Amino acid sequence: MRKIVLFCSAGMSTSILVNKMIEAAKAIDYDCTVEAHSVSEVARLGADADIVLLGPQVRFNLAGVQKTLPGKPVEVIDMRMYGTMNGAAVIDHVRKVLGDDK
Repeated sequence: MRKIVLFCSAGMSTSILVNKMIEAAKAIDYDCTVEAHSVSEVARLGADADIVLLGPQVRFNLAGVQKTLPGKPVEVIDMRMYGTMNGAAVIDHVRKVLGDDK
C-alpha cells in the first residue's frame, strides 16, 4: 500500500482533492492512502510517506521540503489538476513518479 501525503497552507481545498484522489484510486484498484495536512507538519507527517505532494499555493516551499525529506519524491501538484480537482490525473502522476504505472 502506498502512502500519499499532500501539504498545503490550511487543508481546506486540498481535502476536496484528497476525496477525488481516493475515488480515482478505488476506480483503478490502486492500493493507497491519501492524507492532507498543513505544510507546517512536513517534518512530522511526511517522513513515512511514499510521496509528498505540495499544493500550488505552497510551491515556494519545495526546496525546503526536499531538504527536510531527502531521497523522498516531493512534487508540486500541477495548478490545472489542482484547480479542476482532477483526482484521477493526480493519481496517474503519482503512479508514474513511483513507477506503479507499469
